Amino acid sequence: MKKIFTGLLCCAALLSSATLSAEIVIKNGDKIAFLGDSITAQGDIFSCGYINLVMSALKINGVNAQKVPAGRGGNKSYHMLARLERDVLSKKPQYMTLSCGMNDVWHGKRGVPLDKYKVDITKIVEKAQAAGIKVYILTATMIGEDQKSKTNQKLIAYNDFLRQLAKEKNCVLVDLNKDMQEFIASIKKKYPKLKNCIATYDGVHMNPMGNIVMARGLLKAFGLTGEQIAKCEADWNKRHFPLYKMFDFTVSEYKKLSDIAFATGKDVPSYIKSLVNKDLKK
Repeated sequence: MKKIFTGLLCCAALLSSATLSAEIVIKNGDKIAFLGDSITAQGDIFSCGYINLVMSALKINGVNAQKVPAGRGGNKSYHMLARLERDVLSKKPQYMTLSCGMNDVWHGKRGVPLDKYKVDITKIVEKAQAAGIKVYILTATMIGEDQKSKTNQKLIAYNDFLRQLAKEKNCVLVDLNKDMQEFIASIKKKYPKLKNCIATYDGVHMNPMGNIVMARGLLKAFGLTGEQIAKCEADWNKRHFPLYKMFDFTVSEYKKLSDIAFATGKDVPSYIKSLVNKDLKK
């Protein structure tokens, strides 16, 4: 009997530990700063941007937190370091997500060498931690959706550094590059002719599906379960995406359009262009 009771206590402890580890770490009133480049900026500007998807998911699950948008188009690591105090630290957030590396690599000669990138990113993390902020490091997604391209191959070293830095500085790593590659691979498995604009609308910036991939990754890191994230789908599907500022689709409509376009071997932008060209030739 004693052994059974001890066993039950052990099970209860394990269950308690599992429950605690699955709790949402963000609490009511917390501020989350989102530091990044144009992908992060659009994550706040678009209603279906990943920042807004994250915030709505938290609210749907009973957490009323506050966002601190800090994304700026064209930013590289040194830009973010220079404005860290003004755009993040002065706002006194409890959490900060750091998304940096795309432009450092994508801009080629105008980019940032890896050694300089390492120095500036480390300083950003250290300054945020010194201010008592919990840092979530996001790996850079993709530059074009072909992992074999030169730019994506160059990006590997930058992301490997971020993974190592997260371990060294006790940050939470959110491996969005891995998530994005897996998502694109799953779509290409069904539609092998597709080459680009599966998760993005231009090879870099997120379409609704790319934003959902990013939001899911962050929400899991914040402690939400798959069931809790699934509760948000209805809200997410109603949100709008202004493709090239000319077309306005809900997320649900964009998903349906993607299925139609992918079935023809085209991405959404190419499919829309083909329809326009067809009408012009009439």
